[in-house]
Order: sequence, then structure tokens, then C-alpha cells
Amino acid sequence: MIKSAETFEQSLSAYAEIVAARLATLLDGSPRPAEIARPGRLIQAMHYGALNGGKRLRPYLVMQATRLFGGNDDAALQVGCALECLHSYSLVHDDLPAMDDDDLRRGKPTVHKQYDEATAILAGDGLLTYAFDIIASPETPLPDAAKVMLVLELSRAAGIGGMAGGQMLDLAADEEQPDEEGIVRLQAMKTGALLRFACEAGAIIASRPAEDRDRLRRFGEIVGRAFQVADDLLDVTSDAATLGKATGKDAARGKATLVGLRGTDWARAELDRLVAEANALLDPYGSEAEPLKEAAHFIAYRKK
Repeated sequence: MIKSAETFEQSLSAYAEIVAARLATLLDGSPRPAEIARPGRLIQAMHYGALNGGKRLRPYLVMQATRLFGGNDDAALQVGCALECLHSYSLVHDDLPAMDDDDLRRGKPTVHKQYDEATAILAGDGLLTYAFDIIASPETPLPDAAKVMLVLELSRAAGIGGMAGGQMLDLAADEEQPDEEGIVRLQAMKTGALLRFACEAGAIIASRPAEDRDRLRRFGEIVGRAFQVADDLLDVTSDAATLGKATGKDAARGKATLVGLRGTDWARAELDRLVAEANALLDPYGSEAEPLKEAAHFIAYRKK
């Protein structure tokens, strides 16, 4: 049974506090072994970019997918924080004037507005690199083979054929609008790839066989698509005060989205379909999968 949105958000918020506390420890000013120094302005900007609020949805998915299979909670928290660092880097860079050119993120000045463009670029670089540091670190209690697999999968999700490639396609779409198939591909890369990794990572952390990895990977792909459809719907139907960022930008730029092509009624029906498909994938795991099913429901029907 799906919990109320309020109950789920309370659970998500509790996990977010755990993630934020670990991130604050990871992003302190003390150099780690083999580091020479952590420049104050850089670490402050990284801290600002990664600890300025947010739902911490991706770490939540990592931790709940790991718990589904009885994996190590602390390893899941470390990997979730690594993913959050990488996600935060992408937001810092996406907000830059050369990219999406946003002044607000989660209701606060973006990193380049709070500091400056050069510092924002370096903060993003630092967060991206640190993500792989966290996974490989001796403090992450996983076998080396699992760490290598996580680094490989996260690299693929974040790189040329994943998020970075999706951002490139998104920039190109400003000049030549993609068709529906192109939009789906772009969004699966730019947004969906990290959500896919978050879910599959739990099966890797717990050393599950290929069947479970494939099932969680597919679940992640579906919730990734639901996330983007919901995001595009909110861009049309919500406001900046609610979302904490500018709305209506896609329409203003003439940017093609599935919601723009198909309409809001289609989008709501598509979200229903995606949630049903995501739930069906997890049915073999019984009640243990309820937290992930609740997450899929939240992703699809969130209000901000």
C-alpha cells in the first residue's frame, strides 16, 4: 500500500538529513591522505553546491535498493553521497551562463552567482572527481571488485553516452528540435541515466546476480522517464515560488518536450502507466519493495 505523500516525504527527509550529515563530513576542510590542501574558497563553493537543500532522491534510491537485498547500509550511504556529489556537479555546471543560464537553484542563488563563474566551474570539477574518490576510498566498505563495477557504471551513466552526452544533445536541440524519439533519447541520457544507476547500484552493493541487477536497472530507467515527464509537466503547470527555480523556460526557448508535443492530459496518463510498470517490476520482491514503489509514486506525482 502506498503511503500518503506527506508520510513518504517525511521518510525521504529523514534520509536526506543522514546524507547531508555525511556530505558535510566528506566536504570538510581537512585534507585526506595524498591530498596537499583543500583551498578554502573551493571547498566552500563545493559545500554550497552540494549542501543547499534538495530531496536527496538519488541517494535515497541507492540506499533503499541496497536494503531491498540486505546489502551494507554504510556502503550504500557512501555510494549515495558519491552520486549526490556527481549530481550536484551537473547542476552547478548546468546553471552556468554558457549552459542553462540560471540564477536560482532551490530558491537560492546558483553557485556562479554566489561566488563567480571560475569558482563554480572548479567546484563542479571538484565534486565530479570526488564522487569517484568516495567510491574507491578505503572508508567505503565494499570489495574492490564491487567498487570497480560501481565506478564503471557511474562513469557510463555520467559521461559521453549518459548525462554529459544528453546535455550536449540538449544544447543542440536549441538549434534543431528533435523528434519524439530524439527527445526520449536525450532525456534518458541527461536525466534518466543517473536515476538508473541509483537503482542498479543497490544490487551491485549487495552482490546480487544479473537478473536482479537487470530488474533494478529497468526500474531505474522507468522512474527516470517518469521524473522527466513530471519535471516537464511542472514546468508548464507550476510556478517559480513553488519549484525554487524559473518555470516556463522550455516554452520560452521553443524547446521540444514530450509534454509540449503530447499535452498535459497525455503526460498525466503516461505517468500513471509508468508507475504501474515500475510497480510490476518489483512485485516479485513482495513487501520489501514498498519503499521503492513509494519512491516511484512520489517521483511521478510530486508537486515540486
